[in-house]
Amino acid sequence: MKKTTIFMGIAFLGLLAGCTQNTTQSSSAQSTDSSASTAMSATTSTEQSASGETAHATGDLPSVTVDEAIQIFQDTYPDAVVTSLELDTTFGNYFYKIEGVDDTNEYELTIDAETKSVSDERTEKLDADEQNGVKKAEDQLDTQDLLSLTEISDIALQEVGGGEATDWDLDKEMNVTYWEVKVQEGNTKTNVKINAQTGEVLETEIDD
Repeated sequence: MKKTTIFMGIAFLGLLAGCTQNTTQSSSAQSTDSSASTAMSATTSTEQSASGETAHATGDLPSVTVDEAIQIFQDTYPDAVVTSLELDTTFGNYFYKIEGVDDTNEYELTIDAETKSVSDERTEKLDADEQNGVKKAEDQLDTQDLLSLTEISDIALQEVGGGEATDWDLDKEMNVTYWEVKVQEGNTKTNVKINAQTGEVLETEIDD
């Protein structure tokens, strides 16, 4: 009888030790899984943060602002209004090309976006049916309260989801003055039209 009791006690202790070991291993495994999950979450968060920064990143923009370039044009041609403005690069340098009209002539001016130096001035007589304020009224851009290049670039990059803004055109359609920003992402070029005053995205088109 005593032997049976002793054997049962030993068996019970063995069973208890096995349960304790399983519990310890299970807790260790859960702790390892939790650590791995935390590390994965941190990695995902970092990747999402980096992606967000890329979507908002803009390249180095010229030191001469759009408003300053427009003022240079108007100082050169006091009676003219702006009908078109482009900012692009030639051999790595930024240049503004601004067109405008007065009652009798059409003008074009190229401005270095770093030094403000003026080049390539052009004057051309308007056709008779475009004179006396006709073309001036039709094509004049609203240059008041324009969003900055940084603001419209950020809007365009957010719309596309990344890339780099490379070209900016200020134009008008249906009496709405808008920026058209070209975004380069890998081999894909996307044109984003943005209301020049409100920042509303009007149209997005991928170049074929």
